[in-house]
Amino acid sequence: MAARPFFKTMNITQKINIFFKEVLVEMKKVSWLAKKDIVKYTLIVLAVTVGAAAFLGGLDYIFTGIIKKVILR
Repeated sequence: MAARPFFKTMNITQKINIFFKEVLVEMKKVSWLAKKDIVKYTLIVLAVTVGAAAFLGGLDYIFTGIIKKVILR
């Protein structure tokens, strides 16, 4: 962003207002995914998360059983 000399004379609310106006301009330039794609990718992330949690939970269960057998031997 180019230096703006008048920026130093502005108060904080004016600076915040300019910031959000610039954010809106930039957000209009973004290429957003279609709703269908967002739902698909969200479901993929949730499925992978649940799968990883189940896998790690299973490993925890197995290793807990092994450790209990070794300690209670």
